Amino acid sequence: MNIALVMPNSNTHRESSFYDLTFISTFLLSKRHNSHLLAIPTLAALTPPGHEIRIFDEHIREIDFNWPADLVGISVLTMSAGRAYEICSQYRRLGALTVLGGIHPSMCTEEAIQYGDSVVVGEAEKLWPVIVNDAQNGRLQPVYRAEKKTDLKYSPIPARSELSRDRYLSDVLQTAKGCPFECEFCSVHAFDGQRIRTKKIEQVVREIKEITKTESRYKKRSSIFFVDDNFVANKSFARELVRAIKPYPINWMCQASMNISDDDELLALMKDSGCGAVFIGFESISRDNLTHMNKGINKRYQYLEVIKKIQSHEILIHGSFIVGADSDTLSSFDELIAFVRESRLLIPLFNILTPFPGTKLFQRFEAAGRILHKDWSRYDTKHVVFSPLNMHPEELREGYKKIIREVYSFEAIYERLRTYWDLDFWRQNNLVDPVRGKYRLLFAIRLASLLVSQKWDRSKFICRVLPSVFKRHVRVSTILSMMSYNDFSYSIE
Repeated sequence: MNIALVMPNSNTHRESSFYDLTFISTFLLSKRHNSHLLAIPTLAALTPPGHEIRIFDEHIREIDFNWPADLVGISVLTMSAGRAYEICSQYRRLGALTVLGGIHPSMCTEEAIQYGDSVVVGEAEKLWPVIVNDAQNGRLQPVYRAEKKTDLKYSPIPARSELSRDRYLSDVLQTAKGCPFECEFCSVHAFDGQRIRTKKIEQVVREIKEITKTESRYKKRSSIFFVDDNFVANKSFARELVRAIKPYPINWMCQASMNISDDDELLALMKDSGCGAVFIGFESISRDNLTHMNKGINKRYQYLEVIKKIQSHEILIHGSFIVGADSDTLSSFDELIAFVRESRLLIPLFNILTPFPGTKLFQRFEAAGRILHKDWSRYDTKHVVFSPLNMHPEELREGYKKIIREVYSFEAIYERLRTYWDLDFWRQNNLVDPVRGKYRLLFAIRLASLLVSQKWDRSKFICRVLPSVFKRHVRVSTILSMMSYNDFSYSIE
């Protein structure tokens, strides 16, 4: 059979941005995306031999509906559900069988089955070979349910060779599934379970070897994001892992709970093995909100001390915050802006509270009649889809816009960059290799081409940054990311 594996575009409401234009120019007119999901290359690896596979990631290429697919597997996030259903309809009109899987169909099975020929509930590792065989023999079932969690020690290496690897800024790799916490807004514990399941260390090393085989024209080291929900959930495994990956030429980042700040030995090992950044969910600076969210672990820590400790190991923190929780008021927006200014977090991320299906938050809000609609394309953490407790939905939206516009104003960006330059943060961190001169030159040329702009603050920022582009302590990717957030903050309605 011809099997199409599809990652639908989840950026339904995204506007064009400076970031896209920069990368089109910088990377020799090729469109690049942050990273890919692992579900689709994993399905490709699980597909029995004798079938032709094509992968379509709509974030980087259009789906070729003219290719005669017999079976179509679609991995669905909540925000991409509407687009996934459209894709299903088009393929079904062409006579192909369609299978919907991922977290959204698992949580909204009755909805999903209205659009696809079959729905996978839970993890697909044991189910996909059966589904392919059933489809080939004309006995595809409407629903396939995973009876138990997958033993990751027997998981195949995702078939990354089927992806357009040069179209992504970083590779993704998963070493474990599961999370011991039960945050109200998160569905990880419902989908992946609370027991931590890990791969074997040698499995992870084999994946890294495969990733690093592909040389980049621009970087000497591969960039990897470990997408484990909590990289340090099993600290003994984490220690063994970081020691094992140290010999390989990678720069990497991960997600972790803030109790990582208690472990200087592990932080030193991480830094020594190539870790440049850690993503941490601070979620809220309100202790009442943390209680509502069931984020008790965060209440045990002083945020400023956590930031100071982790970054003292030359590991950058990407801190994430949620606005719109039940204890937030109109004054909360200014308080969060002030905290970011005080903490000097370089690239803080902000999201509007979103009740995703399958979460306890969704159940609570639906029971209380606080869900405004189920237009899944707006369940992207950038739109308000529920009734906040202490403000109007529009006030929450405006407060969110105020935060990102102030935190990512060019003046604020430059002040934070200057703080890290004064600390000589990246020069000391030898694990972040300087990007080759050609890459920096292209970036400088692109920046210079934007000097003539209707936005004076952008032109001023470029003039201030350009002289530093060729210094070792300037990270081009960091500047690009921060400029993209500025652009995004003014593109939203």
